[in-house]
Amino acid sequence: MAAPKKGRSASAQSRPGRSLALILIAIAALTGGMFASGNTTPRLGIDLAGGTSITLTAKNEPGQPNAINKTNMDTAVDIMNRRVNGLGVSEAEVQTQGRDNIIVNIPKGTNSKQAREQVGTTAKLYFRPVLTTEVSGAEASASPSPSASGKATDKATDKATSSSSATPSATATSQGRAVTDALKADSTPSASSSSASSSASPSASASADPATAKLQAEYAALDCTDPAARAKAGDGAKPTDPTVACGNSSGQWQKYVLGPAEVSGTDIKKAGAVFDTQSAAGWKVTMDFTSGGSKKFAAITGKLAQQQSPQNQFAIVLDGEVVSDPSVSQSLSGSAEISGSFTQTEAQDLSNMLKYGALPLSFKESSVTTVTAALGGEQLHAGLIAGAIGIALVVIYLVIYYRGLSVIAIASLLVSAVLTYVLMALLGPAIGFALNLPAVCGAIVAIGITADSFIVFFERIRDEIREGRSLRPAVERAWPRARRTILVSDFVSFLAAAVLFIVTVGKVQGFAFTLGLTTVLDVVVVFFFTKPLMTILARKKFFAEGHSWSGLDPKRLGAKPPLRRTRRASAPVDTKEA
Repeated sequence: MAAPKKGRSASAQSRPGRSLALILIAIAALTGGMFASGNTTPRLGIDLAGGTSITLTAKNEPGQPNAINKTNMDTAVDIMNRRVNGLGVSEAEVQTQGRDNIIVNIPKGTNSKQAREQVGTTAKLYFRPVLTTEVSGAEASASPSPSASGKATDKATDKATSSSSATPSATATSQGRAVTDALKADSTPSASSSSASSSASPSASASADPATAKLQAEYAALDCTDPAARAKAGDGAKPTDPTVACGNSSGQWQKYVLGPAEVSGTDIKKAGAVFDTQSAAGWKVTMDFTSGGSKKFAAITGKLAQQQSPQNQFAIVLDGEVVSDPSVSQSLSGSAEISGSFTQTEAQDLSNMLKYGALPLSFKESSVTTVTAALGGEQLHAGLIAGAIGIALVVIYLVIYYRGLSVIAIASLLVSAVLTYVLMALLGPAIGFALNLPAVCGAIVAIGITADSFIVFFERIRDEIREGRSLRPAVERAWPRARRTILVSDFVSFLAAAVLFIVTVGKVQGFAFTLGLTTVLDVVVVFFFTKPLMTILARKKFFAEGHSWSGLDPKRLGAKPPLRRTRRASAPVDTKEA
């Protein structure tokens, strides 16, 4: 009785029906998610779908005539790549051209305006103390506003508040978390003293310092309602010098005189976009400083907290424009946040730029052109024909050589193809994956990897049958040996794909990503579909009895006599003789 119990236990442990049900439920769920998301086709790369090509030309920095060099250009390409590509498979190409040009190719289907802002924005961030500020333009008042406010990407504004109330951009917490940022107020005593002694603007008192006089003239002439004037405001100013700048508050442009920068974007350790559920601020950008940046931030906010408005404010300046200008009531350290009327996209873009760092150079758009997909479409058509021919040859080989077993192999290939297609469609909006020609090649190569796993399993089963075993025990004995071989083979393929993905850039990464994805799917399909299906079909008479078209005919395979031999019948005992 022990042997039958053991057989029933082994059968119960295999549970092929559960494995098949699990993978079919997964396929149904993924397919449903694909249709629910509305993305029923994979996102195509620029070579297949066309897109936009942007040429950026580097500009020399003031006082740095040799800033345009190979090192800085390569650094800029790397930062732009990380900004627009994320995981590196969204198919946006960034590469240098000549000495001072960078070409950015953005595939169709990507938000080209958003991508242009990502690659073209220098993202140089400074925290500067506010020396004085007032409304700019026709509605400008004679005295500066008691508490300024700033704007991010021309849409995100902070509400202005009086110096006696907390601004929405800067709120200190009991844990020492700073809600806003400030910068260097004591590095320019001449500018600080002149602005502090004046009641409205730096032009209220004359200064013998030519630099101060120039700053006063720039501030007096600055009209922030003029886009051209805004673009030139503070142009050429060094971080160590005071400067003028523009910012927007609730539809009103403000002009500022700002002190030298003490904290910069390089002092930020990490940044992220967070939705503030505790207030009406909405989306905000949080920042954590490095140890050195935290000390600088605590020092400057401690000094600003002792000043009167507007000298107790500091301006967060991104690429020359005031993003926010919170006031400070106590020393802050560790972290800070930029709040305002950000949308989710604006907050994520700003945090992305801060996280990946500022470009070492400033760039201007030289040209923006549209790229057609005519050539890529022809290549894709040829590639699909090649893939179809390859699949047809594999199917013909399986039918001729494995006969009935080819049904299992073809069904497994179909399941693998469905999973690959659905995942590619879902990964487009999820991580920006774009299907390009090398990625299509990777998918075609994966057909051979998947077919190889079936062949290993089938040959192991045939070896067991040649040893004289019946089909059901042959399947169970062959699986552990085949499983080990399949895992080793797929691990090597996945390792090669991972190394290729890490050490390469551009389109080759698409090939590596697709190869790695399909290799993982091969393991899933073999374990959860091929093996359970083979176990179920081994119970069917057509396969179990070794039909000539089953592919498991013992005679055709040259099977040995059965290993389990029947006992010889003992001679009858003569009871009389006994």
